[in-house]
Parts: sequence; structure tokens; C-alpha cells
Amino acid sequence: MRLGDISASDLPFQLRSGRVAFSIGRFSVSIRSALPGVSAQVAKLYADYQLNEPDELIDFAVELAAPSLLRRWLRPQVWFLFDGRSPFKPLPQVQAFAMFEWGLNWCIANHAHEFLVVHAAVVERNGRAFIFPGMPGSGKSTLCAALVCRGWRLLSDEMALISLADGMIHPVPRPVSLKNASIEVIRKFEPAAVFGTVVEDTAKGMIAHMQAPATSVIAGGQVAEPSRVVFPRYRVAAAPDLCQLERGTCFMQMAENSFNYNVLGGAGFDALADTVERCECYTLSYARLEDAISLMESL
Repeated sequence: MRLGDISASDLPFQLRSGRVAFSIGRFSVSIRSALPGVSAQVAKLYADYQLNEPDELIDFAVELAAPSLLRRWLRPQVWFLFDGRSPFKPLPQVQAFAMFEWGLNWCIANHAHEFLVVHAAVVERNGRAFIFPGMPGSGKSTLCAALVCRGWRLLSDEMALISLADGMIHPVPRPVSLKNASIEVIRKFEPAAVFGTVVEDTAKGMIAHMQAPATSVIAGGQVAEPSRVVFPRYRVAAAPDLCQLERGTCFMQMAENSFNYNVLGGAGFDALADTVERCECYTLSYARLEDAISLMESL
């Protein structure tokens, strides 16, 4: 049964009671919330995700809650709670769904240490995974969204989960987070793309999430072989430029973009070294998504 099979009238009740649990790749997540607006966003962006059986173990039990009764009216805010504890300060309540997404990133990055977790978008075609590491503003999520809209499989727009056991990449396909001008860029690029509510004035600017394709969600259990590492950089009016990158430089830059490289010690070093050895490494500068996609398809 999919989350989208829960009726619109029943979903808010099930969220309030904490009975909504679903699978994202190999992880199981339960969410509890009585806040207005959360139900509609979850229903829209997570409709294709498989619901867990009642007795299944939960990896991440999270809650979105108002800090106090008084603040619900004077200054509505939201807490993100993980196993009953809050790792963050509250945010304005209109950012509740975005906080769920950010909080889930934190849960995975801080607890999934059977993987080397690299801050990167990951897409796949024909069994080959392309890893796009990058800092905010590099254009990795925009390029990821565009490739997904052109039929590439979404593994993640936020993190590459590289197995310490065999070096394969495990998917965690979730809604793609887009910021500021990228939202309208992807709307124009793919008018059929489904977006959640646009939220303004967050710490990252304007935020909206694009629904992950159902095919990527269904294939969430299928691992992929790392094949290319591409460091993208959006540059206004730049000619498309794809340059090969030395593996040593690639290693250092990926280590800098890893959430848990230092935590893992030697195992993290070995996993990253193996990944870089398997891959061809590049830098990519682009201004037009069509040019970037063409270069990725040429690889």
C-alpha cells in the first residue's frame, strides 16, 4: 500500500497519531505532526512511497510540533524532534515541511555510518551512477532535477550513500530541494514537474521541493555502481566546459564534501579511495541546462 492510498480525510488523523511510516530506499521513516499544511505536502510529495507494515522497525522516528500553546498563536513555530529530542532551534511554522526534509538529511548523515555519506546529488542511467558533489549554489540540485526530468533515475539530490561493504551507492530518492531562481528554471524546463508549496525567507532563501519520479521511488532498493564524479558549477553566460580532474584532487574535494569521512577513519578513507578509483572525474561549467545534459549524456 502506498502513502497516496490513504484518503485525504484520513491522512491528517494518521499523522497526528504517528501512524504514518514509509520506506525511502533502505530506510524506514515515521512522521507525526498535527501542524496545518504538513498533511497536504506529505500527501503530494510522498504519495508514491510504500507504507510500512505495523510491526516493521523504524530507522528514524520524527515529529514536527509546535513549541508551546502560546506560540501557536503569537508566533507560530515548529520543532523538529528525532526520538523525542530536538537537534535544532525552532523555525517559523510555514517552514515545517522544509524542516522535515532538512531534519531527515541530518538523521541520515549523523546515523547511517555503514555508508560514507558525501554531500552530493546522484543520478543513474544504465546502471552507472553519476555523483555531483558541490557546495550550495554550485548548481548540483538544478542539474540533478533537469537530468531526472529527462529520464535519469534519481538516487538523491543531497547525499551519496557509498556502502563500506562493497562500494555500491544506495539510493535515498526523496523530493528534490530547489532554491531561489532554480525553482523557476526547472518549472520552465519541465512544465509537467510537480512542486510542493514555495516557502520564502528561509535561511537558504526561497525553497520548493520537486516530486521524485515514481519510477525512482519504486527502484529505491536497486543499488548502482559509481561511474563518474562531476563537480558542477553554474556560471552566467559561460560556454559549456567539461574538463578531466586528477583523481588525487577529486579525492580531496570529495573528502571535504563528506559528512562523516572523519568519523569513519580508515574505513572512510578506503571507501572514498575505492570510489575515486572506480570513477572518471571531471569539472563541469555550464550556463544552459541543455548543454550540461548533452555533456553528461556524452559520458
